[in-house]
Amino acid sequence: MIGGIGKSRGFAEAGFVVMWSSGFIGARLGTQEAATPTLMAWRFLIAAGILVMVAVLLRRRLPTRRELAVQVIVGLLAQGVYLAGTVGAVEFGITAGTAALVAALQPLFAAALAGPVLDERVDGRQWVGLVVGLVGVTLVVGGDALAGGKAPLWAYAMPFFGMVGLVAATLVERKNNMKDVSGQPDAGLSLDVALAIQCSASALFFAVLAMFWGGLEPVGGMHFWISVAWFVVFSTFGGYGFYWLNLKRSGVTRVSSLIYLTPPTTIIWAYLMFGERAGPLAFLGLLICFGGVMLANRGN
Repeated sequence: MIGGIGKSRGFAEAGFVVMWSSGFIGARLGTQEAATPTLMAWRFLIAAGILVMVAVLLRRRLPTRRELAVQVIVGLLAQGVYLAGTVGAVEFGITAGTAALVAALQPLFAAALAGPVLDERVDGRQWVGLVVGLVGVTLVVGGDALAGGKAPLWAYAMPFFGMVGLVAATLVERKNNMKDVSGQPDAGLSLDVALAIQCSASALFFAVLAMFWGGLEPVGGMHFWISVAWFVVFSTFGGYGFYWLNLKRSGVTRVSSLIYLTPPTTIIWAYLMFGERAGPLAFLGLLICFGGVMLANRGN
């Protein structure tokens, strides 16, 4: 039984790393021809429609007002703010590696806040593992970050604010999973219903944003829809689905530490899809990232 649980958690964590990395590849695919809000509005509109149909067919229970409010907030923070920052930064000329590096600061911020907000204890070994992982991430994308000089200075703040949005959403979701208003363990909504609410809120957020940035009209023909499909299947259903699934099973520190593995995974994926070659520092950083994650999660 224990071995089965361990394998299940390992699969969910590996799935999260691969699917979360797909978002940076999707940004490379989509923002060449379309603005970020345009891509994201259609992405979440389609994803929300599919998820609502699934929920109806499976006869899921309707959310309470409190559950609805929590998932709207989580969606706006984890999808709206995070993706407007990270994907938008790539659109404005920030390299994918630089955006990944800033997003990879999330584990340190989440670990720092997990104690006072969630009463989750982060011990010295975990802090060392998180710092080691950050060193690995820096090595992986350092050259890419130094090479990025085409973007306006203000654009470099975008992935930082996106990362802060994801940290806030992570803490809200984890807090909601721990207790309901009566202080009892909360079984919570099914994952498909929660994602449906989040995607609906995000679709509205990006539709409004598109009025001032890019418009809602699809551009680029088939390439646009391929990019949208990539985001829907891999990044939304895969990335966010595995993220919230892991968060329900593990603590914030453990799940957040996995984000350290997404920049090196993205580099490998970019090489396979676009032929982008990584230097020796990237492979050294990859090994250090794995070491940091193993140290942070040892015994958990």
